[in-house]
Amino acid sequence: MARLSRAEIFDPSEIAAVHVMARTNRRCFLMGDDQFTGKNFNHRKRWIEDKLRQLAANFGVDLLAFSCLSNHFHLVLRSRPDVVKSWDDTEVARRWWSLCPQRKIKCELEGKKSWIPVEPTDWDLNSIRNDPVKLANVRSRLSDISWWMRLLCQYIALRANGEEGEGLGRFWQSRFKAVRILDEESLLAGVAYVDINPIRASLAETLEASDYTSVQRRIEGLKTAVDSSSETAADDNSHRADAFLCPVSIDEVNDPLAAHPSRSKKRCSDKGFLALSEAEYLTILDWLARNTVAGKRGQTPAQAPPVFERLGLDVEEWSRMAKGFGRTFKNVAGKPISIEQARSLKTRRRFYVSRN
Repeated sequence: MARLSRAEIFDPSEIAAVHVMARTNRRCFLMGDDQFTGKNFNHRKRWIEDKLRQLAANFGVDLLAFSCLSNHFHLVLRSRPDVVKSWDDTEVARRWWSLCPQRKIKCELEGKKSWIPVEPTDWDLNSIRNDPVKLANVRSRLSDISWWMRLLCQYIALRANGEEGEGLGRFWQSRFKAVRILDEESLLAGVAYVDINPIRASLAETLEASDYTSVQRRIEGLKTAVDSSSETAADDNSHRADAFLCPVSIDEVNDPLAAHPSRSKKRCSDKGFLALSEAEYLTILDWLARNTVAGKRGQTPAQAPPVFERLGLDVEEWSRMAKGFGRTFKNVAGKPISIEQARSLKTRRRFYVSRN
């Protein structure tokens, strides 16, 4: 069956949570230990994380979870056109210039010649904000997950090819895979699947040792908050290692219903995505990582804590969804009733999932 177009799965004008994955060409380990060349490319995972920080600071998209492995990476993103709508024309122009600067200067950075974007002038900003058609396009792009992935994958491919002295050549195997997430249970399963991916791949044994993942950054951020003795620092989360990530917890009773743009300049919004505390989410991940999965090598050794009894979740059903997330869901993810009710955006086609 031919893969559905992006426009059938998500629309930048609608709020949508989407799991995306991109794999390197021919599944070569171009972001880890490459057995063919004998080289280690782990530093490219840092490139991806650094680029994610820049994208999170400028796009109208929340970064919920990420993990970088040796030949692919996973993200869970939430488009936020409602936040973009709250930005004035100057803010829209400034953010787009930060993402796609039209002028750069050449300078030496870390002993290498690099091109550095220059601060936009009023003339530069006016070229966007005084052109209604261009401004409308830019507003749409700022909440478009396809544009996020385009800038990310293009940047990594060009930098990797440049590092290897290759002017041309495909770095990524194909266009990125996208699965729209339809309900809260699937969202929890999706972010958990992403966060424990390095453990399943035997790249790490524990959450805190899972390098280049959102869960590792959240643990670092949580430790910073606990260790902080300054009241001011405790109130200001912009210094935390996970400041560019969407916060985990959402208070469905007390949180504002509005867009809730971030007070910092490091992420799109301050609105969480799970009705769980950060500590509860980490406990769930730790429980899941201790359980074996058929066909997967890695796990965290130890017995599971009784966290699901306290949270009132169906252990068997949710665990099955989280363990098989990547294999089961192709275009959308959700409970059977959620998938049955969903339709593609353009042609109103039904979605299907694997029977396995």
